[in-house]
Amino acid sequence: MDLKPGDVVILKSGGHPLSVVEVNEGNVACVWMGNEGDLFRETLPLAVLELAEHDTSDDEEDEEEDDEEDDEDEDEDEDEEDKHANKVA
Repeated sequence: MDLKPGDVVILKSGGHPLSVVEVNEGNVACVWMGNEGDLFRETLPLAVLELAEHDTSDDEEDEEEDDEEDDEDEDEDEDEEDKHANKVA
């Protein structure tokens, strides 16, 4: 497995997703946020890690929210244009 800083990994045994900070030979320095908001850093052997699967359902929800916000922004822009047109006429 070829890891680089910024990759998200998880322990093969489970747990929190870990962000890769540094890779040195067979060791990987990782950081993660604990349940209480504490930041942890630990160097782990590569053998105990695997790439975390990216959950695309969150991305789809974010895109839907962005689309809704864009629609609202367009409606507001149209309302402003209508007000301006009424003042000019």
